[in-house]
Amino acid sequence: MKIIECPRDAMQGLPEFVPTELKIEYINKLLKVGFDTIDFGSFVSPRAIPQMKDTDKVLNGLQVADSSSKLLAIVANVRGAERAVELGGIDYLGFPLSVSETFQMRNTNRTIDQAMETVVEIHNLCDKGQMRLVTYLSMGFGNPYGDPYHPEIVSAFVEKLVGVGIEVISLADTIGVSDQENISQLFETLITDYPDIEFGAHLHAPPATASQKITAAYQAGCRRFDSALSGYGGCPMADDQLVGNIATEVLIATLQRLGEAPGLDYSNLEKAQGMIPQIFT
Repeated sequence: MKIIECPRDAMQGLPEFVPTELKIEYINKLLKVGFDTIDFGSFVSPRAIPQMKDTDKVLNGLQVADSSSKLLAIVANVRGAERAVELGGIDYLGFPLSVSETFQMRNTNRTIDQAMETVVEIHNLCDKGQMRLVTYLSMGFGNPYGDPYHPEIVSAFVEKLVGVGIEVISLADTIGVSDQENISQLFETLITDYPDIEFGAHLHAPPATASQKITAAYQAGCRRFDSALSGYGGCPMADDQLVGNIATEVLIATLQRLGEAPGLDYSNLEKAQGMIPQIFT
């Protein structure tokens, strides 16, 4: 069971810039909790995501020596990946590959075909930098743009990614349109067809349906979940109305009910939660 805590996704759409030192303090507290991975920042254009313009400085301030957690940073192009490799100290790079042509253009200013070429280039850079690439299939459960969508389209994307050597693929419900049925169908099919691939769930949901979605993914075999404390965040490139991340508190409680209690340091988790009013209000 892997929980990926996502302060980057929680913060990236905030209108007021979160001071660098405050980001560092918050993420350092998260590093003491015992999450498998911390999605801490992104190397993208500061014009597109101004909140993440200080990711290199944040990285330099993180106290990773005494933490078991790995670090993940999002990149949108080869230039961002090269910067991450240059800095070092990062375990995973994440790239958003969309099954929606419209969203791929909005998010990375690339067509899907161009984005696939970028995936290959970044994957090669990861090999050189001793990192792994996590490919997020954005709009993996549907899109609001009228672009074609079907579970078989997602399967075709996965087949291409596996063919170029990608080993970690996270299905992203970018705008919160998934339901228990399509979550179950996708994960059951993909995990059966590709047993050697690590599939993750990056779900966005209002609180009323979050636990149901987690349960559906878990029961279908998913063991990698992205979440953010208090359910903040969402992709500012997706839609005018952000749908928050799965709340880490809900994820933990749901996993406990399913008999999969995460081995976390709840004292340090409470300390991290104590900083939320400073950052998100």
